[in-house]
Amino acid sequence: MPDAAEKIAIVTGAGTGVGRAASLALMAAGFTVVLAGRRMEKLEETRQLGDNVGKSLPVTADMADPGSIAALFAKVMEVYGRLDVLFNNAGMGAPPVPFEDLPLATWQAVVNTNLTAPFLCTQHAFRIMKDQTPRGGRIINNGSISAHAPRPFSSPYTSTKHGITGLTKASNLDGRAYDIAVGQIDIGNAATPMTDRMVDGVLQPDGRKIPEPRMDAKAVGDAVAYMASLPLDANVLFMTVMASKMPFVGRG
Repeated sequence: MPDAAEKIAIVTGAGTGVGRAASLALMAAGFTVVLAGRRMEKLEETRQLGDNVGKSLPVTADMADPGSIAALFAKVMEVYGRLDVLFNNAGMGAPPVPFEDLPLATWQAVVNTNLTAPFLCTQHAFRIMKDQTPRGGRIINNGSISAHAPRPFSSPYTSTKHGITGLTKASNLDGRAYDIAVGQIDIGNAATPMTDRMVDGVLQPDGRKIPEPRMDAKAVGDAVAYMASLPLDANVLFMTVMASKMPFVGRG
């Protein structure tokens, strides 16, 4: 990889939550971070929070729109001419409804954002990383505890996160020839807007609704920065970062 001051990273979903935490940690580690997301005002908030630690460039991008994804990577090449790290982070869930009542449109929306978008982003990153000098780079996928075990009424989200595991393994294999390392971070109960509902209680497999412990999202950001900062002859293929007391091991 180039020197720290020259390393370029893209973080999707950089405006809030884990994406914001990872962006700030990457900036602190010396990366110039392209902050990608749908809402410019949120990207600007992330940029301002990181002004004291590093450099960033906010770019609006809709992960449900292949044209918007292509424009994001074209912008990165126009401005920087290379890409060293991609964090496929943007994602969405679906309302917790009984499996048989889930609308097809809801399923497709989650698949498009959580699985098809990372596939497309990874394709664009491959094209850049295999042809640049120095060659190669790193791609980090945001999996989830749901890549291992589902919550009740979570079939779209859980299915896409299992799919991300397959994408991680396959693209890591295909990237070997080009010095592209692909890994995955599986996150459990980071304190973000997505997990605010856990404070009041979430449905458990036994039918109870109970609060769940959460952890500071900074722990996740620091883990992403660690993975991103490794030399390309080393790779974290899978890492799980979770709230120590959350119900996951045994789901209880």
